[in-house]
Amino acid sequence: MSSSPRKRPTTGSTDPQQHTRPVYLQPRVVLIWVVTVAWAGNITFLSTAPFGGSVTGWLLEQILSSLHIHLTHHTFEIVHFLTRKLAHCTEYGIFALFLYHSFTFRRLETWNTRSAISAVVVAGLFSLTDEYHQSFVPGRTASIKDCGIDTFGALLAMLLLYAGRRLQASSSIVAATNESMAEMKKGAAGE
Repeated sequence: MSSSPRKRPTTGSTDPQQHTRPVYLQPRVVLIWVVTVAWAGNITFLSTAPFGGSVTGWLLEQILSSLHIHLTHHTFEIVHFLTRKLAHCTEYGIFALFLYHSFTFRRLETWNTRSAISAVVVAGLFSLTDEYHQSFVPGRTASIKDCGIDTFGALLAMLLLYAGRRLQASSSIVAATNESMAEMKKGAAGE
């Protein structure tokens, strides 16, 4: 009897569980997290002085002028305000979509309520930190109203995603029903 440990025989088949990466290390998951963090960095960058109200006002003025659109000062201020708030809504809506996909590791085609709620909460909390950051930036001010608009944008994105998933699911069901009815008619005609 030898004292060396006995080698296990190899059978040629391998256990697939031994060779799979953990879900959080799969390339798709890593990529979506990289994109999500990059978008958060973009939001923070857009909160710096070069993107303050005076700069965006000048940019909007240039765009309207190039399109030969002339507004009264009061109307311009309203359009400028709405454009800035729509930008808040949009950037946080996109952020929430990235967060949702970051939190949803499997079965991307199905709705995940927990991931959606988490995305809205994280986007809202990030909005608070972003506004706090703006309180230290010259030419920028922190606004709790902007946090509300940002969180609304995240919530709106989740509602649109949910509606899209529901619409996609119902159209799949209708297509499957139509296909089975066509097969039944075909079968009945062949009898």
